[in-house]
Amino acid sequence: MFWIFILGLLYILSFVCAFRDNECYVTSNDYFYHNGDVTIGAIFPLHIVYTGNKVPDKYVPYSFQDLHIQYIFKNYQFVLALMFAIEEINRNPHLLPNTTIGYDIYNMPYTEKNILYSVFLWRTWIRYPLPNCDCGNKKKSPVVLTGPSWSASAHIGALLKLYKIPQLTFGPFDSILNDQSQFNSLYQMAPKNTSLSLAIVLLMLHFSWSWVGLILPDDHRGTQILSDLRENMESHGICIAFLKMISGTWNAFSNALWKNMEKIEKSSANVIVIYGDIVSVQGLMRHIVHLLVTWKVWVLNSSWDVDTHSDYFMVESFHGSLIFSHHHEEMVEFMNFVQTVNPYKYPDDDYLPKFWYLFFKCSFSKVDCQLLENCQPNASLDLLPRHLFDPAMSDEGYNIYNAVYAVAYSLHEMNLQQIQTQPYANGEDMVFSPWQLLPFLKKMVKKSHVRGHTVIDAERNLDTYYDILNFWNFPSGLGLKVKVGSYSLSAHQGLQFSLFEQMIQWPMGFTTVPRSVCSESCRPGFRKAVQEGKDVCCFDCTPCADNEISNETDMDRCVKCPESHYANSEKNHCLQKSFTFLAYEEPLGMALTITALCFSVLTAVILVVFVKHRDTPIVKANNRALSYTLLLTLFICFLSSLLFIGQPNTNTCVLQQTVFGILFTVALSTVLAKAITVVIAFKATVPARMVRWLMVSRAPNFIIPICTMIQIVICGIWLVTAPPFIDQDTHAEHGHIIIVCNMGSTVAFHTVLGYLCSLALGSYTMAFLSRNLPDTFNEAKFLSFSMQVFFCVWITFLPVYHSTKGKVMVAMEVFSILASSIALLGLIFVPKCYIILLRPEKNSSLGIRHKKHSRRNIHLNFH
Repeated sequence: MFWIFILGLLYILSFVCAFRDNECYVTSNDYFYHNGDVTIGAIFPLHIVYTGNKVPDKYVPYSFQDLHIQYIFKNYQFVLALMFAIEEINRNPHLLPNTTIGYDIYNMPYTEKNILYSVFLWRTWIRYPLPNCDCGNKKKSPVVLTGPSWSASAHIGALLKLYKIPQLTFGPFDSILNDQSQFNSLYQMAPKNTSLSLAIVLLMLHFSWSWVGLILPDDHRGTQILSDLRENMESHGICIAFLKMISGTWNAFSNALWKNMEKIEKSSANVIVIYGDIVSVQGLMRHIVHLLVTWKVWVLNSSWDVDTHSDYFMVESFHGSLIFSHHHEEMVEFMNFVQTVNPYKYPDDDYLPKFWYLFFKCSFSKVDCQLLENCQPNASLDLLPRHLFDPAMSDEGYNIYNAVYAVAYSLHEMNLQQIQTQPYANGEDMVFSPWQLLPFLKKMVKKSHVRGHTVIDAERNLDTYYDILNFWNFPSGLGLKVKVGSYSLSAHQGLQFSLFEQMIQWPMGFTTVPRSVCSESCRPGFRKAVQEGKDVCCFDCTPCADNEISNETDMDRCVKCPESHYANSEKNHCLQKSFTFLAYEEPLGMALTITALCFSVLTAVILVVFVKHRDTPIVKANNRALSYTLLLTLFICFLSSLLFIGQPNTNTCVLQQTVFGILFTVALSTVLAKAITVVIAFKATVPARMVRWLMVSRAPNFIIPICTMIQIVICGIWLVTAPPFIDQDTHAEHGHIIIVCNMGSTVAFHTVLGYLCSLALGSYTMAFLSRNLPDTFNEAKFLSFSMQVFFCVWITFLPVYHSTKGKVMVAMEVFSILASSIALLGLIFVPKCYIILLRPEKNSSLGIRHKKHSRRNIHLNFH
């Protein structure tokens, strides 16, 4: 029983000690201070008091019994930055000599209705202060630091401007606080965010993110950043996938927040920009942490810390986020200072003991809640996890540091001025009112103070430099912010943007660089076609048209290849076209050449046959001189077709159409002469003596030179006015430029053809009139048949010729020349050769006499 009693007693004592320690932990003052000749007031959000069940207090109105306290350890860096700057100034013999600076630090209540309580407490030093009452307090505290919430600073500023007390804010720059008509004694230490939107857009362009979601605070700051972002995004082809305006009153469990997050999670945008401060979006941040959204890339501004909301999961929602932070020099001395801070060095600090009790297993005294020295050895804030406390100076800490130096330099300048105008009597301290500091402070705020050095910069409030940080928080609690890039905009160096992709750790849902697009990129060879009723970032990929290319991804339009080039099959490159023409070596040219040569040889053979049998009746009866002329002309016609084959030059271009026109004119005029001769011989109604005279004088033979001379004149006019020339056809054949002869004048060409057709029509008419001649003398029928074929060939030639291009067009003309020449040769001379060579018995005087004589027995011998 004795040992049971002893164990129970020890347990009770242990419980009492633990209860006492916990009571000391949850007990906190609303302020602490350090004396100095001049003190700087500071109102920081260091802890919040909240109620669980809202049990009203029995004695204090508008209060609750079940109050709980929550320390914001992350914000304790504000205190350290203030202490570090003040100690650095106090050690500087050249700045405010013989004057020490102290500080009064007050907690900023969580609710706006209690914010002014801390201001009155700072002004009066009375627990339950009364407005306009300082109760004889002689403490010199001419300036106060407030932040980071703009709304809290605005509430405080509205009061302080009545007393003309200088106020310096260290939170993000806000346009409302910059209104001197409302806040004439308030100065903002943070630089403007005028180019933050451009920096974010450049980040999107770097990774080709064109489909991005926006989550902004539903206030004037959200409206302003939305306007800036929309302008920059539209000018760079980036679309807003969704826009959510978050109310600052939403907490992590608000129904409205749950509904919006469901849409955000399901959005096709993998990149989401969140802009705001710790007050306006803290509910959203906690909600995202609870949902473990690891498949989105969050792009954040530096007004708040994502790692504040880390929990005990291995995976964390904001791991891999990209943060834009104002650039400032690394404060190594500050980190060294943080390592030396402990509760025993600063016994007046009410918050350091809480750190040591919670993280370093220290105990509180049972009597006065003083911290006992039973802690872990070498305990330091630098050893705490980064998601709880970061020893590196934050943006807010840097602004506080500069604010303290601005106050110190202002006091120093005012001190020097007072010495010159009103020297101290008997070493008394300088006496001044807070409003007297305003002109000096206004001047000093426009300067940057780094490590005790003053650098004049009239444009300090125009931001020029951002660091791009990558948040490493895997495993959860690591809380590292690694610089992976930078952005700067200055008048001297212009716009500079750099990023080190190999250093970036992406969220756990991605193994490579994330893509955030509405539609996948159109590869080369395609162009974008915007989907109707959707943003320009949502498009279909349409293949480029013929002879057009796109050699880059996501091209809005295809580029047409030059005339000398053609698009490859993938339509991503223009290739040089090769020159070609109707050559002898290719099958079509070879076939036409062989045909022309074969029939020219055949024509020569027929001519030899006719010459050899020139004294036979059938040769003599058909006017052998005209036959020789026609055969010789056809021989040259076959050979002239070769002018169209092979590489064209100036000479061949001129000769092609003129030789063709003149030769066929000779051939057709010869046929016309033969037809007229037949008609005169067998159909003449004039006296026999006149017929004999026409036959003996060979009057029909004058038809050839007359008709030929007319064609020569037409061709001469053609050559003088618009001669044929060498041309290039770039469209007829894919991938080739065809060298052809341009006829120069289509009117002249059609005039030549029209003249030839009129000769053919005349010959056909003459032959048609003699169609009823005796069957044994049937050349008139053959002449009419040949003219019909000739006429059909060239009538058909015109539409076909104009519907074809390139080498086919040239081949079509060659084919027409050969076809019409073959028709003349075959229909006029082949039957005679058949009689001469195979039926010689018909080639006699008896054979060609008619069995039925006409009324006049005419026996003509044409020589």
